Amino acid sequence: MDTNTERKRIYLSSPTMHGKEQEFVKEAFDTNWVAPLGPNVNGFEKELAEYVGISHAAALDSGTAAIHLALKLAGVKEGDVVFVPTLTFSATCNPVVYEKAVPVFIDSEADTWNMSPEALERAFEKYPSPKAVIVVHLYGTPAKLDEIMDICKKHGTTLIEDAAESLSSTYKGKQTGTFGKFGIYSFNGNKIITTSGGGMLVSEDEALIQKARFLSTQARDPARHYQHSQIGYNYRMSNITAGIGRGQLLSLEEHKRRKKAIYEKYRQAFSDIGEIQMNPLNEEGDANCWLSCMTIAEGSKVAKDMVLDALEKENIEARPIWKPMHLQPVFADCDFITLCRNGESLAEDIFNRGLCLPSDIKNTDEDMERIIRIVRGLFL
Repeated sequence: MDTNTERKRIYLSSPTMHGKEQEFVKEAFDTNWVAPLGPNVNGFEKELAEYVGISHAAALDSGTAAIHLALKLAGVKEGDVVFVPTLTFSATCNPVVYEKAVPVFIDSEADTWNMSPEALERAFEKYPSPKAVIVVHLYGTPAKLDEIMDICKKHGTTLIEDAAESLSSTYKGKQTGTFGKFGIYSFNGNKIITTSGGGMLVSEDEALIQKARFLSTQARDPARHYQHSQIGYNYRMSNITAGIGRGQLLSLEEHKRRKKAIYEKYRQAFSDIGEIQMNPLNEEGDANCWLSCMTIAEGSKVAKDMVLDALEKENIEARPIWKPMHLQPVFADCDFITLCRNGESLAEDIFNRGLCLPSDIKNTDEDMERIIRIVRGLFL
């Protein structure tokens, strides 16, 4: 293998453009629809909703904004408790604090790494009246939705799905993001499709999505003059950004196919190394495999930082698993519900032993072989 190939930068998960995106953007320029709203926004909302099989969608400038509006529309107010998985990115729980509500973090379960239904039940025993539950489909793997939905229904609590990482993943044949009262998607630069930055809030409730659009455009009342009866936000997606999204959506299934192929390539390549275990996939779902992750068995001569360092040395980007939220300094005063009585929680164990492998769909066969050779070389 030549030196240029050996030193080529390999990314964790970078945007992949196909040219179709430019056609929608060009149309916006040609028709002077560069203002915040326009045909691309309407089209992206309609096409995304049709893809996931839900009635209504509001295009916003980030997945974080979508979570924030979902919480507001769920009636979350100061002092309310919201249950959130601890193993997630901070954008899942930051909007809870925006509303001066109280996040209570829930441990993971081993089968999918997502929110543990058993720990969630324990949380309801301690906090009987939370305002909402946010479930995350971590790294694109669907959570145990039947159990979690049953628990929320039993307690009359609104379920919000953070499907930022799982667009195109399904659970029992239905798209993630469409099970809860609200679903959210992210189109950040590293997601399975991107609009550079953007998000979507979806729901079967048309009135609530209309309210989301109202709040996301500064809550301007329907009057000739500028009149505001509520506090609003500048959260709406732009027509240019939405054009990128419309083009990306046309390639979503192809992106998913490539992501799944990357996961399978790693799984087969490490199958003879007992110390490596790939992140589990929900047997009742079809994951998009947004990021392929691995954990290293306790007692191994190889630590996760050794793998990260070896890849970084060769100009290859990998990342640690999300650091659990209950371990973050900013959330040090928040409660954490776990089934673990002594020692590490499951979320901590996954963080301590796990890492995200390069999962860029532009990786060539040579790129994958290079990554695999470096990782295998540490263990054999």
